Amino acid sequence: MPNAAVIEGIRRKFEALNPVMDERSRRHWAAVEASDLGWGGVSAVSRATKLSRTTITAGVRELKDRGENPGERTSSRIRRSGGGRKQITQSDPGIMGALERLVDPVTRGDPQSPLRWTLKSTRRLAEELTDQQHPVAARTVAGLLRKAGYSLQANSKTREGNQHCDRNAQFEYINDQMRRFHRCGQPSISVDTKKKELVGDFKNAGTQWRPKGDPEAVRVHDFKDKELGKAIPYGVYDMLNNQGWVTVGIDHDTAQFATNSILCWWSEMGADRFPRARRLLITADGGGSNSHRSRLWKVSLQQLANEIGLKLVVCHFPPGTSKWNKIEHRLFSYITQNWRGRPLINLQTIVNLISNTTTKGGLTVRAKLDTNTYETGIKVSDAELAALNLVKHETHGAWNYTIAPRP
Repeated sequence: MPNAAVIEGIRRKFEALNPVMDERSRRHWAAVEASDLGWGGVSAVSRATKLSRTTITAGVRELKDRGENPGERTSSRIRRSGGGRKQITQSDPGIMGALERLVDPVTRGDPQSPLRWTLKSTRRLAEELTDQQHPVAARTVAGLLRKAGYSLQANSKTREGNQHCDRNAQFEYINDQMRRFHRCGQPSISVDTKKKELVGDFKNAGTQWRPKGDPEAVRVHDFKDKELGKAIPYGVYDMLNNQGWVTVGIDHDTAQFATNSILCWWSEMGADRFPRARRLLITADGGGSNSHRSRLWKVSLQQLANEIGLKLVVCHFPPGTSKWNKIEHRLFSYITQNWRGRPLINLQTIVNLISNTTTKGGLTVRAKLDTNTYETGIKVSDAELAALNLVKHETHGAWNYTIAPRP
């Protein structure tokens, strides 16, 4: 068997000649090289050129026949008429229809397809086609699917369920409020609770650069550590200055925790940024700790307004549209990218990773740990609710209201 140096030499010659050779000359050149090498030559040339052994042996046979019949005129054709492997759609005209019925059974008129409720891998499709008297390999199935306009597709989050009749009107109202606040240089923030995170050496989705073959070891099971618990990041995004604040809680995601996070943002960042502020626009989801139905949220906002001395203009997004909240794609998404593949081994690691999140667009983030405990199940009476200095807006007052400081 020729050694590696010989095979490498054949490979270099083939790469130099291949662009100027046609199918027949390529076959004959490979046959000459294989014959010169002797025993093992066909395998060596096949390995160097990636040509099949069948092609090379065909070239050897053609050269031998020509040597035995030197006077025979050689045709100008590269391949004999009808030569070459037929495309499977020619040899088996019904295979494409059978494949489409398997891939898309409902729209193709075969709701009883055996693959309707199974994973449609190319291997599984090839097995089913073979059972239907259409023998085919998985790689051929992949080529047929691409030719038919199919590709691998993930689920796309586009459906938002039943849309509220005032959905678009509320979006326009929120945008109008934001423009007004920005024109006047008044602060406007987007708030929400990020997904709760397990604290400890648990697997975190994503990858990071590490020495090859040395992944960071984490726990096999994602059972909450009773001592470390969970982290509850509540974010405040300053839409005018592209700045974020995240309070990392350890107890419960309550309305009081949410408003305390807004108070921390104002004390640490907002007051310096907006020294002439008279009003604060808060855009929030319609559910969770900052739900428009939560009485405790409104009571806590009243306490916040009294504390910072600002009128709080609150606008909630309609049901099922939380992903439109700017904090989701302008702050939380970048935090997730920054800590991808990093086990959140302790609370300080979470705070540090959040604080070091930046973007080319100029995003900066600050974070702080909140070790307070927050009581759950607090009831707000009708009298307490009526005592709030709250005015509902004319446009959908359940979603849009202003809470002013008490005199």
